[in-house]
Amino acid sequence: MKSLLAFAVLTATPVMAQTAPPAPQPQPTRTAPVASPELQQRVREVVTLLGGSGDYDATFSTGFRTALLKATFDGMTAQIVAQLGKPTGVESITADGPWAARLKIGFEHGILDAQIAIDSSAPHPVTMLRATGSEPRAAAETTIDAIVATLATLPGRTNFTLARLGAGAPVRIAGRESATPLAIGSAFKLVILSELVRSIAAGERKWTDTVTLNGRPLPSGFYTQAAKGTAVPIRDLAERMISVSDNSATDILLFHLGRQKVEAMLPVVGMTDGARRNVPFLGTLEMFKLKGIDQGALGTRFLATPPGARRAFLDGPVAAAPIAAIPATLFQDGKPIHIADIEWFASADDLVRTMDWLRRAGDGPGGTELRAILSKNPGLPAPAAKWDYAGYKGGSEPGVLNMTFVLRAKDSQWYALSAGWNDPDRSVDTLRFTGLMTRTLELAAPR
Repeated sequence: MKSLLAFAVLTATPVMAQTAPPAPQPQPTRTAPVASPELQQRVREVVTLLGGSGDYDATFSTGFRTALLKATFDGMTAQIVAQLGKPTGVESITADGPWAARLKIGFEHGILDAQIAIDSSAPHPVTMLRATGSEPRAAAETTIDAIVATLATLPGRTNFTLARLGAGAPVRIAGRESATPLAIGSAFKLVILSELVRSIAAGERKWTDTVTLNGRPLPSGFYTQAAKGTAVPIRDLAERMISVSDNSATDILLFHLGRQKVEAMLPVVGMTDGARRNVPFLGTLEMFKLKGIDQGALGTRFLATPPGARRAFLDGPVAAAPIAAIPATLFQDGKPIHIADIEWFASADDLVRTMDWLRRAGDGPGGTELRAILSKNPGLPAPAAKWDYAGYKGGSEPGVLNMTFVLRAKDSQWYALSAGWNDPDRSVDTLRFTGLMTRTLELAAPR
């Protein structure tokens, strides 16, 4: 759950945003792309802002500033500085073209990996800035056991599973509270993807099919303003739902496939620890309404409704509530809202089993498309490059963070990794968590 543009890890996903831009794609030309002077200038301005000065309004586009308020940016910057120290400068710029690049920004105690894009038209404001991970100058954790021990010290609750995948059930290599369900944010979209994949394998649909929009109100995303009657390819919906966590694509797919069909996939993919709490299976707009309208009053009514009547409550009062009643500032203050009872829930084991199901489905009909969708955004690009294949989905909102991977090593052995962190009292430290997951991916990759 997130704004369209945000300076965050994820998520994905990411504390302020779960929408992540697609991973940079190889350039078709043999000539290495070069960052434009305008892009280089904006990068320098970003570093200045991270240091506590600079002109936020002049550096970022109107759309970025609307999605991410200056106060929120300052709060995230303070979190970065608390972990990594003061910024020391740009260590590298790897251009993906004249207007976009991957960055390594130096700090006193570590390095921040980030992606940036600017408008190609003057005055070339920054339209996207995304932190993709961090690393200390000297790695504090040298073993996976040490990472698990560090997770145990974080405030709130954490879970963790690293497993080897094969012909049978996943074999856990390391774990912490592995069967404990936590709120997972947008990682729930893996279940919707699973139902789509099941229906394609069963011959009920094809990746080339289209969905005709019926005018149903949609949350923020690529399709929010699309006209009724617009035909949208199913594959495009799935790719946007997973790679950039597009909420409009998610709700289109959920209600096209059918809420109860998606719910029926929970035990099929192995999401059993948290399954009971995911029925009825919420759409993203429903979640925003329940948490945001009248300071959460609609959500309080939902929780007071007997479980057997909640589906009707969603189809009645929640559906009738206007989108305009959702505060534009929802989640901007960084305070967790109902993360223990209005969310999607899964254990680390649940998500490992789900990724294992999708891995197996990748060997079946339409599997090539499935694996391409899961891997378009690998979550943490730098450590993911140590693997032959990395599929990813994460999720976040204030107080919630999840990162889940399916990985194929260069020796063809498959693995899955899932970790989550919930804190009902405060936002979690996204950079600390992504740093731990970066280190896990590095240590788990077979040498």
